[in-house]
Amino acid sequence: MTGVRVLVGTRKGAFVLTSDGKREKWDISGPHFAGWEIYHFKGSPADPDRLYVSQSTGWFGQQIQRSDDAGRNWQSVGNEFSYDGVPGTHQWYDGTPHPWEFARVWHLEPSLHDPDTVYAGVEDAALFRSVDGGQSWREMSGLRNHDTGSSWAPGAGGMCLHTILLDPVNEGRMFAAISAAGAFRSDDSGETWRPITKGLRSETMPDPAAEVGHCVHRIAMHPERPDVLFMQKHWDVMRSDDAGANWYEISGDLPTDFGFPISVHAHEPETVYVVPITSDSLHFPPDGRLRVYRSRTGGNEWEPLTAGLPQDNCYVNVLRDAMDVDSLDSCGVYFGTTGGQVYASADSGETWSAVVRDLPSVLSVEVQTLP
Repeated sequence: MTGVRVLVGTRKGAFVLTSDGKREKWDISGPHFAGWEIYHFKGSPADPDRLYVSQSTGWFGQQIQRSDDAGRNWQSVGNEFSYDGVPGTHQWYDGTPHPWEFARVWHLEPSLHDPDTVYAGVEDAALFRSVDGGQSWREMSGLRNHDTGSSWAPGAGGMCLHTILLDPVNEGRMFAAISAAGAFRSDDSGETWRPITKGLRSETMPDPAAEVGHCVHRIAMHPERPDVLFMQKHWDVMRSDDAGANWYEISGDLPTDFGFPISVHAHEPETVYVVPITSDSLHFPPDGRLRVYRSRTGGNEWEPLTAGLPQDNCYVNVLRDAMDVDSLDSCGVYFGTTGGQVYASADSGETWSAVVRDLPSVLSVEVQTLP
């Protein structure tokens, strides 16, 4: 029977949640790498047993771990990240120059077709690629050395490259998002990049419609329709129908348009999920009610999904990488909270249950649909 594996990265280790196609009973394994911050934990679409983990601590720095047997055994792979180009600067919070540095790996994106090829988005704002299963890494310097790079500024969480999307239809096309620089697209396998921010507005910037400087929180696409992108920005939920060339707002009747994650239903390209948060200073759900909002019209018209979720005195957050979907016939939706709960819905969000509670704060949730 088809199964589901949910890969959970937390502040204090990684956990693997496994179930069959009914998604009623779950086996929980972990913590792997106990005590380490697991910023991202993701499996290869080409080989479900190939898993990659980004782990870091303030004491021991950054490491990449790889498993070839679905997490039963791990090996620390090449952690030497080779930078290309001339070291430069970007802007710090007050606008003064700040040298580029390497702090941590925020996001790992395995190739759609080759389990040995994997991309890494790091802080500060660099993109790396490995073609040997993580043993060695080379910077794709066309992004960080973009002409606008000197004017990028960090978001509250740092200058993080947190989103990497690989287009499954248009060979060579990929997308990246950086907080707080904006969104970028490459059409030549990462050699060159261009900002894709037309239509974005950020009122706290000196020029609200500037080409770069927007704090993009997350971008999502449906694999069968990669020209349509959905974005959760610092404020505003946005949509593009032309691969990011133009954006328009679809926040509609959401209670607040601030949030972090955004996901698309596996079989319905117009069905989108977000988790509204009160504000950029109050990182908890409006009115203390944890609600996932779903639009079945590609935006603007949103409905709250609450069955099984706490509707009073709930003050957790859901971070940018902490929501994902499976591809079973009845699409499952999953998200983790900063309170350590992982919630699952086996019916596209109609009802929810907690798979596990009391984990460390959840940083990332990625789902594998197993053959």
